[in-house]
Amino acid sequence: MRKIVYETPSGGLCIVSPAAPSFELAAWMRLPQDAINPRWVDESEIPSDRAFRGALKHDLTYDMNKARGIHKEKLRTLRKPLLESLDQEYMRADEDGDNAKKAEIKARKQALRDVTADPAIASAQDVATLAAVIPDCLNT
Repeated sequence: MRKIVYETPSGGLCIVSPAAPSFELAAWMRLPQDAINPRWVDESEIPSDRAFRGALKHDLTYDMNKARGIHKEKLRTLRKPLLESLDQEYMRADEDGDNAKKAEIKARKQALRDVTADPAIASAQDVATLAAVIPDCLNT
């Protein structure tokens, strides 16, 4: 099935899926007036993985800077509950006066804070490589 792709004035990409092939003309006629460079594409040309959909460009390649931003947000989401858990552990260690435990937790928290600065994120040349960048501290 064919789909319509177009750019928005804000720089995003929209993908329109007609309800059925018989509605293709109707879908085209209902595009917003500010749709930039609308064109038909075959559904098979559109990447099926939606993880980096917000980084797609009009030519259906990825804007790697946007993809890196999307991936960093994913990492932040993954680390949030871990940081919250470590905050509780730190408070218990503080109440117990366990300075060694506090130092260990502090190091683990810093490792979590540093996940978005992983050099592998900056060096990733494609979204498959980028998606594989999940630092070990998020897997514990």
